[in-house]
Amino acid sequence: MTTDPNAIQPSELDQLPDRDPEETAEWQASLDAVTKAAGPHRAAYLMRRTLERAEGAGLALPKLLETDYVNTIPTSAEPAVDGDEALEQRITAWNRWNAAAMVTRGSKYGVGGHIATFASAAWLYETGFNHFFHGKEGDGSGDQLYIQGHASPGIYARAFLDGRIGEEQLDNFRREAGGNGLPSYPHPRRLPWLWEFPTVSMGLGPISAIYQARFNRYLTSRGIKDVSDSHVWAFLGDGEMDEPESTTALTLASREQLDNLTFVINCNLQRLDGPVRANFKIVQELEAQFRGAGWNVIKTLWGTAWDELFRLDTTGALVRRLREVPDAQVQTYQTRDAAYIRQDFFGKDPALAEMAKLLSDDKILECFHLSRGGHESRKVYAAYRAALAHKGAPTVILAQTVKGHTLGEGFASKNANHQMKKLSVDEFKAMRDRLELPISDAQFVDGQVPYVHPGADSPEVRYLQERRAALGGPAPARRVHPVAPLPQPADKAFTAFDKGSGSQNMATTMAFVRLVKDLVRDKETGRRWVPIVPDEARTFGMESLFPSLGIYSPMGQTYEPVDRDQLMYYKEAKNGQIFNEGITEAGAMAEFVAASTSYATHGETMIPFYIYYSMFGWQRTGDQMWQAGDQLARGFLVGATAGRTTLTGEGLQHADGHSPVIASTNPAALTYDPAFAYELGVIVKEGLRRMFGEGRPGEDQDVFYYLTVYNEPLPQPAKPSAAGVDEGIVKGLYRFNTAETAGLSPAANAPRIQLLGSGTAIHWALKAQRLLAEEWGVAADVWSATSWTELRRDAMEADEALLRGEERVPFVRQALQGAEGPVLAVSDYMRQVPDQIAQWVEQDYTSLGADGFGLSDTRDAARRHFGVDAESIVVAALAQLARRGEVQAAAVKEARAKYGL
Repeated sequence: MTTDPNAIQPSELDQLPDRDPEETAEWQASLDAVTKAAGPHRAAYLMRRTLERAEGAGLALPKLLETDYVNTIPTSAEPAVDGDEALEQRITAWNRWNAAAMVTRGSKYGVGGHIATFASAAWLYETGFNHFFHGKEGDGSGDQLYIQGHASPGIYARAFLDGRIGEEQLDNFRREAGGNGLPSYPHPRRLPWLWEFPTVSMGLGPISAIYQARFNRYLTSRGIKDVSDSHVWAFLGDGEMDEPESTTALTLASREQLDNLTFVINCNLQRLDGPVRANFKIVQELEAQFRGAGWNVIKTLWGTAWDELFRLDTTGALVRRLREVPDAQVQTYQTRDAAYIRQDFFGKDPALAEMAKLLSDDKILECFHLSRGGHESRKVYAAYRAALAHKGAPTVILAQTVKGHTLGEGFASKNANHQMKKLSVDEFKAMRDRLELPISDAQFVDGQVPYVHPGADSPEVRYLQERRAALGGPAPARRVHPVAPLPQPADKAFTAFDKGSGSQNMATTMAFVRLVKDLVRDKETGRRWVPIVPDEARTFGMESLFPSLGIYSPMGQTYEPVDRDQLMYYKEAKNGQIFNEGITEAGAMAEFVAASTSYATHGETMIPFYIYYSMFGWQRTGDQMWQAGDQLARGFLVGATAGRTTLTGEGLQHADGHSPVIASTNPAALTYDPAFAYELGVIVKEGLRRMFGEGRPGEDQDVFYYLTVYNEPLPQPAKPSAAGVDEGIVKGLYRFNTAETAGLSPAANAPRIQLLGSGTAIHWALKAQRLLAEEWGVAADVWSATSWTELRRDAMEADEALLRGEERVPFVRQALQGAEGPVLAVSDYMRQVPDQIAQWVEQDYTSLGADGFGLSDTRDAARRHFGVDAESIVVAALAQLARRGEVQAAAVKEARAKYGL
């Protein structure tokens, strides 16, 4: 072999000087000697153990990202289970049975269901319920449990055993229309006394759990409530970890040392269609990912049946073989006989072949078919104890299981088991025998599998309830503790813009920030505001809040900020009020969900407002906004730099013309597109009253507000003095002015049109109003449409009332009643936004909007491009009037030429 004399040698890459080259050479020679004498496997073993010792001693060395494919906690180190293991075995058997029965019985209605997930994870849940998960009836807030969505049948089965639900509800699994059913998955809005967190939208559970754990620390650090005893448990699937949201915040959890958080990943090695990592090992991959992110990793892979095999492994051949076998082959072993396993697994290595001679076929099948760490309460108990004992970092438990465990050969480890919805009667009878349940053949009436309960006074039920009582009551459970309504802040903050801004230009984004600055000073409620921003605070003019409120950091501020001598310096604090999340809208939205549901989770009402680049809200994190609605969130989402034409120069990817359309699909979101600063005051005041104040009869408090605010500085007008303005702002429409009150003095018989505008578009409408009067002799009245969506919802409710025989006039029709001429609506969004109300407007109706992709240019050029500027509004208005014969058709052509359209 020829060595390139110019090549850089490894030693030259080391920036640390070698103080004792002779000692270094001795260490290297020792490694060479071991490799030569005992082989590379022994040398690698010694190196791993040495690195582990160095890591344990706190030496500054890179961490090992993977360990052997064995349990982190050996059998000899497992603590004794603090309870009656035999009773827990029977409780788990009953729950396995009723979970499978519930899904099978429901299959005749075609509603679906999942059996295999809970079958694999039963002990992961049961061990926690029996020993670790704190309920909400004790001190504090209890623990927060993020239950894997597909495991819900097992949770319902346990609630049935506990007496919290009955057979009728079990039989209405996935059939909710009758009012006494059970939702498919964890869903607080559908079953609010049981479920806290909606988790079946995969990937949202992990990120939400991380930010919930962080928010718990925030509440404690700010002195709102001491929730340091609360622990967050997130139950996840190994396939679910492929979702980007599942791992996007892992480093935040370790960076902030969230040892109040444990992930339990059910590694049954299967996703929905087949193996998670067919040709690789998902456990090893996840271990490296979590250890690299700074988490404490506990692997719980093998059951006690494997102890004999590991004792026989004097050469390390077994550990090496386990490390190299891909997941799909492990799955295959689960379904094959002992002869196949002897040949394919043990036959690959002479040392293993000799070991196999000492093992009976039954022993081999016990190990490869049944014995997994996640299926033994003692193994799971040890892992949970170790997780809670670990301080300074979050913990992930990688528990290996078999998907479909105990359901029989037709289910266990089969690729299709996620889609399999029922067992036959014979399969149930075999399952009964396997679980040793006292169920007779006579109980299968007309071929239907029975629900079975051991009795309210049975040892199993008494034990279950005693364990839960000792841990603080039932779990999972959602409790909304009685909380006094928040007092309404003084009107001064909300009316600050009623007189307008005079000659000062002000964007509505800045008006909102000024409003919040006043509200956080309120002595009663100010500390309950939770500002959330994804690294754009300066864009929105929020840097003035940094020194007064502080940015939350569990480390405080360990450095001197570069701008310390400035008035608005960058201030971090342990009790900081602002969440400045960095460039992660998903993280900011997860924080919003945690804060906006604190009234239920912790019995502490918080008022979050999450302000963000409008384009990167509903489009990017719409799934989490659905999650917020599912979880009964209360707070303010603020889409700043809103609209398709206001963000000059940024172009297509930043030009938001559709967020209100997406928002309108969420029943929990109240969507507003305010035009003026005083409208913001009215809307925020109403939002605080509705969500956090005294509720009105029949009013849904479990809503959140979505406000659009703009970055276009313009003079803010005074609030009109006419009656009903506040009501119109809240309901979605009011007349801002008429041609007469605008001082335009139209002729008595002048054609008239109604211009409806929202957000920044109202300024174009006001300019068009003047042009129409001065250049075309047309009188126009201008209306502010603060919420197209709320107008539509009110109108749909009126339609529904009509079907019930109740006469009710939609508010939009009431507001426009008697308004002369046609209606022309315009917004800085696609026409679909204002067109939401078209069918309920009695006048001739048409609209303008910014449909299509955005583009980079000036505001004026962009508005001309989309045909929404004042001149385009004039032409559209004249065209409407010409169709009605109220102006000459030639006027339309003349106007186009005049304005260069």
